Amino acid sequence: MASRNEEVLREAFMTKRSQNKSPFTPTNWKDRWFVLTPHNLIYYDGDRNSGRKREKGRVDLSKVWAVESVEYSAFQKDLVFQLVYGSTADTESVTLYIAASSAHDHDDWLEHIRSLVGNNTNLAEVFHKGALLRNQWSCCRGPKDAVACTPVTWTRNNNATPGMLCPEVDRSGRPRRYCYDQPSPSPPLNQDNMLPYQVPGVRTAFGPYRKKIVVAIYDYNPTEIGDLPLRKNEEYEVLQDAEENWWRMRNRNGEEGYAPSNYVKEKASLGLQQYDWYLGDATRQRAEFILKREEKEGCFVVRNSTTTTGMYTLSVYSKQPTPQVKHYHIKREGDLYYLSQSIKCRTIPDLIFKHKYNPGGLCTRLRSPPTHGRQPPTTAGISHDKWEIDPNELNLLEELGSGQFGVVRHGKLKCMDVAVKMMKEGTMSEEAFIEEAKVMTQLQHTNLVQLYGVCSRHRPIYIVTEYLRYGSLLLYLRQKEKHLITCSEQLLDMCLQVCEGMAYLEKQRFIHRDLAARNCLVGSQGVIKVGDFGLARYVVDDEYAGSGGAKFPIKWAAPEVLNYMRFSSKSDVWAFGVLMWEVFTCGRMPYGKLRNAEVVDRVQSGQVLERPTYCPETVYELMKLCWTHDVDRRPSFADMRCQIVEIQEA
Repeated sequence: MASRNEEVLREAFMTKRSQNKSPFTPTNWKDRWFVLTPHNLIYYDGDRNSGRKREKGRVDLSKVWAVESVEYSAFQKDLVFQLVYGSTADTESVTLYIAASSAHDHDDWLEHIRSLVGNNTNLAEVFHKGALLRNQWSCCRGPKDAVACTPVTWTRNNNATPGMLCPEVDRSGRPRRYCYDQPSPSPPLNQDNMLPYQVPGVRTAFGPYRKKIVVAIYDYNPTEIGDLPLRKNEEYEVLQDAEENWWRMRNRNGEEGYAPSNYVKEKASLGLQQYDWYLGDATRQRAEFILKREEKEGCFVVRNSTTTTGMYTLSVYSKQPTPQVKHYHIKREGDLYYLSQSIKCRTIPDLIFKHKYNPGGLCTRLRSPPTHGRQPPTTAGISHDKWEIDPNELNLLEELGSGQFGVVRHGKLKCMDVAVKMMKEGTMSEEAFIEEAKVMTQLQHTNLVQLYGVCSRHRPIYIVTEYLRYGSLLLYLRQKEKHLITCSEQLLDMCLQVCEGMAYLEKQRFIHRDLAARNCLVGSQGVIKVGDFGLARYVVDDEYAGSGGAKFPIKWAAPEVLNYMRFSSKSDVWAFGVLMWEVFTCGRMPYGKLRNAEVVDRVQSGQVLERPTYCPETVYELMKLCWTHDVDRRPSFADMRCQIVEIQEA
């Protein structure tokens, strides 16, 4: 709470955006009670009925160096203003975006904050009138550390009340006259009459804009009112694209609504993604898995080459002389693509068409792509801006398993398969997790189990996630041991998929804390996804116990976790090495039957797990690299991914 000696100047219910101290933090707006005092801007938990509750943060007004309106196009929100504080160096400053509840509140709060900071010695001469979106400024399209692009038009008045300041734009982001009746400068326009800082596809106040047209590459059937259905190969106009995962679009009939951005591709850069036979970055092993499962002569896919950037590989299934998958590099000579010198075409689709009628040196002519080849991706949440799920919308089915958090059941959410974790009361810090879940729904990757939302308004709470039909990776390995134990290529591909998901979390500055085979899931087509990321932070009591009251899995824990409870992406890398060992032993328990205390002694003395019987030496060397005691020398997940790919291609 504000100090009893501090006078409360203003108090209002407004909305703030997460401050993006990490450049990859997803967009997240939260309702807060704001209190303005002579020295601080403080914000609290609370709502309109209960008022303010627990303090969530504060800004020291003496450190503020810019107070400005934000242009409308940045967030597609009116009445947004920003406080920039900290160091005036862009890389060290922090921006707090606040959306006022009314035009009066917007102008009133802006005026009063400016009156309090008007004599600060660190006031800046330039600022960003847009917003930092996906590590890029919407106003000038520069990176986070780009020099601010807009001159500050409010000045310090040393002869009157401190802070006689005037913004260059009004609350809508439109130019306004200065308080000294001087006309504001005209906005700079290029030859196409477009603002250089304009967000593509978003209308501004300064005349025409260039349409952003996208093409749907998957069908999308919405589950909520306000979302827009998509039909494959149809075109849509993007109206708002400030949010990363959900864009507002308009179809050819004039209907508008939100749809997932990963279901569309900009028309100008559509490329091969419009074709069902194109699998993008799928690995050699993934392509083989899909084609062998199909078991059709001439079944084929095209994927990006893992050895040459910008090139492609054709993978085709043939039963002659024995069932096998052949891989052919698509070569290029000038403007022509070819698989054999006898057939050359200007485009890859033309080349595929020709080889459907003439094998031209291939093991068989091309016939058709897999029936279940490229699957639609998951969406970030079940709908735009929805993370709270009504339990009445869930139809609970069979039990899938149980663990330290509670029972997991298969369920249906409006005809969509989901997994529902029914949390045992008292097992986790629920309030903190529910707050974090709003952000976690925006984490989205092919190799992450998608969090759709939570049912938090009753107890126990439910966590609703993507459903993967084959369940836990640990159980899958044990069930398929006879088939998998000698298939080192397939086992290594499993590790690569986990590494891909973890590299994404690493990039998002998100720590898993409990990476293990039991917390990864197996879906159709051999896909592996990392689940339960971040849940360990909220555990109150589970089967893992450490010193000092810490809770973590001992046999997967890095030395710095065992000794100092220091979790980081590098401690996740250590756990990833143990997971690789689990994979190559097809689900055996690390360290056998050793007790936790014995494991701790062994880890601290530098002893590592032995090489699994069928594990290649090169792969075991990667495991040992993960178990480097010097945290700074331990590789990142991005490094691990590159090294796994090198082994695959060797």
